[in-house]
Amino acid sequence: MEEETKRKFINIVGVKHVKLTQAQLLAYSYDATANFQAKADLVISPKDTEEIVEIVKLCAMERIPIVSRGSGTNLAAGTVPTQGGIILLFNRMNQIKELDKENLMITVQPGVITQEISNYVEEHGFFYPPDPSSMKISTIGGNVSENSGGLRGLKYGVTKDYVKALTVVLPDGSIVKTGGKLAKDVAGYDLTSLLVGSEGTLGIICEITLKIIPLPIHKKTGIAYFHSLEDAAETVSAIIESKIIPVTLEFMDRGTMDAVEEFMGLGLPEDAEAMLLMEQDGDIELVERDLQTMIKIAIEKGAKATAIAASTEEADLLKTGRRSALSALSRKRPTTILEDATVPRSEIANMVRAIQAIAIKHNVQISTFGHAGDGNLHPTCLTDIRNHEEMRRVEQALAEIFEVAISLGGTITGEHGVGEMKAPYLEWKLGESGIQLMKQIKQAIDPLNIMNPGKIFAKETKPRLVIQNG
Repeated sequence: MEEETKRKFINIVGVKHVKLTQAQLLAYSYDATANFQAKADLVISPKDTEEIVEIVKLCAMERIPIVSRGSGTNLAAGTVPTQGGIILLFNRMNQIKELDKENLMITVQPGVITQEISNYVEEHGFFYPPDPSSMKISTIGGNVSENSGGLRGLKYGVTKDYVKALTVVLPDGSIVKTGGKLAKDVAGYDLTSLLVGSEGTLGIICEITLKIIPLPIHKKTGIAYFHSLEDAAETVSAIIESKIIPVTLEFMDRGTMDAVEEFMGLGLPEDAEAMLLMEQDGDIELVERDLQTMIKIAIEKGAKATAIAASTEEADLLKTGRRSALSALSRKRPTTILEDATVPRSEIANMVRAIQAIAIKHNVQISTFGHAGDGNLHPTCLTDIRNHEEMRRVEQALAEIFEVAISLGGTITGEHGVGEMKAPYLEWKLGESGIQLMKQIKQAIDPLNIMNPGKIFAKETKPRLVIQNG
């Protein structure tokens, strides 16, 4: 980037809000994805929508790529500036602008940390359910861009289910406001839904209005330990079949439990192959009945031990243990690759068996945890990117996991997004016609391809695998 262009950006936001030294650019050259790194030309922190408009217009004029970035927790290389250009940070746009109690809405800027939104509305007796595991550090703008899920997704849904309105700067610098504080709105195309999960490829999200709901009065947490992964997976299917929709139905295998125990010292048993974390909320009678039923089903399916948390503190500790699974596993080996293959709930047991078999077949270390209640599993490969032969086997194993998930009626990503890492596999899920339709949308909105270029759309599609049954 020419020095004159850099000065133009500095004039828009002020020199204090531009990072341009090599050390600063290196700090923003990667996100939470393994083996992806690239430096931007500048890192810029605008203070408001008006500054973003000026930045985008300059980028359009100079054909400069723009990558929107929150806290960098992305797991698909979605915020790595692989085409150079500028990174937009939202650390100065981090205000809660309005709590509308009458309409059950909260309006925020994209740089607000998700946990802060949750805490703020709960202080006023309300509830914002989406709770990605990274919620203590991830920003709401990042959650919207990726359509993030979380532990409570089974009962309450994911981020898209709560986004009611957006203010977005389009690639030509124009501003569009979508949605509103409405229970119903079918005026034209659903632009809000198009932008949620678009991974920064269609515009810059500057303001977000979210739906909130009344805070549940009671909640209770239980846990069950199993001798086999299959018993735990079959318990999940049986609970859903019994017409119970828990808030949380989370799964960890032996490897994940070992890592969490070493990390947190929760007293998890050493002779269990899997555990399920269950939680229900609502009226006290419903909570008690559902939790007892879930425990009963777990025992019928072979649970070796079960327990119900005796206090809120004990329940929070168990949930913190599950939320720390990735952090705990990442301490085991130099490189951690977290995936999120997702299947219909009825196929959980088959997917778990397949992951185990694939790990053995390719001689790689895979631990699995995730949101078992909504079919969103996180097979996590522990490896070392310096070992090229092992990384070749890891890539083969992960590709086979994607293929099996699709064959079971699932998808290559349930909540982490496509980014750049999974782009070569997207056609496996959508087909050639689906990819072409998405490209037409992208071309119509961003004809200069300056919004997060290189993400979602791959230069080449990976060849499909031939999976042998049995």
